[in-house]
Amino acid sequence: MDKFLDAAIAEAKAGLGTKGIPIGSVLVKDGKIVGRGHNKRVQDNDPMTHAEIDCLRNAGRIGSYKGTVLYSTLMPCYLCAGAVVQFGIKKVYAGESKTFPGARAFMESHGVEVIDLNNAECIQMMNDFIAKNPKLWNEDIGV
Repeated sequence: MDKFLDAAIAEAKAGLGTKGIPIGSVLVKDGKIVGRGHNKRVQDNDPMTHAEIDCLRNAGRIGSYKGTVLYSTLMPCYLCAGAVVQFGIKKVYAGESKTFPGARAFMESHGVEVIDLNNAECIQMMNDFIAKNPKLWNEDIGV
């Protein structure tokens, strides 16, 4: 298991522990985590606080994003993929895309290398959450 994916999973679990949506993310630069976050749409009553956005906010101003890598427990949506492209993040590891396909093609079309880890723990966490909270999940993905 990858220690950075482990950190993203820990963020997802932290979000779930506060009655939120279990998606977590970390930003890595020079082999170190410089930002971490989780989906806080429910907790903050803010439709924009997706895990990747929270992670980037928590990283703060780091100057150049050249050489950074974003880890997320779920394939980033178009909102988060837009932030990846905007900031020039060139590599994204997604824990999974089975429960939500996200915006992989969009990121790849902008030169981002996207690696889908197809991680069983990430898949199970989302499947369990979606089964228990279909209305909240549909709200999160805009359905």
